[in-house]
Amino acid sequence: MAHAPEMPISVDDETGVWTTDALPMLYVPRHFFVNNHMGIEEEIGAERYAAILYKAGYKSAWHWCEKEAALHGLSGDAVFEHYMKRLSQRGWGFFSTEALDLKQGTARIRLDHSAFVYQYGKVNRKVDYMFTGWFAGAMDQIAQSLGYSVKTRAVQTQSAAEEGCEYGIFTVSPV
Repeated sequence: MAHAPEMPISVDDETGVWTTDALPMLYVPRHFFVNNHMGIEEEIGAERYAAILYKAGYKSAWHWCEKEAALHGLSGDAVFEHYMKRLSQRGWGFFSTEALDLKQGTARIRLDHSAFVYQYGKVNRKVDYMFTGWFAGAMDQIAQSLGYSVKTRAVQTQSAAEEGCEYGIFTVSPV
């Protein structure tokens, strides 16, 4: 097994709060998180849950990119690549940027080793929808910071949970 790159984690001795870079974090087992995700999906349906997660994920990615760019002195493509790296280091899966054009508001992201696919298995549907809002939120925050007026939307076009697919694909495009 390959050794993952180091990621700075500090734990406050008094509060028990975990912090990575500039943000407080939670550390939970993958099965715990995904089982909660599946339980909510069963109650309200995947489509409704995906819409809720999109809005929340968009807002969270915007905030994360803004804070991380300031902390590390990053801008443009470097912020997006840092975001993909950190997502990959946190166990969600391995994200790689196949295409990125901030000015045009377009991107293509590949997802290998999805935490959701590991838990769901081959269910012949897209199960990684939690990530879609993250990509649009990141793209829009970074584009705005560069003075671009583009507003984007992200969609998942392929999931490794679908028969015949080995990895997920997400596309970002202007609204």
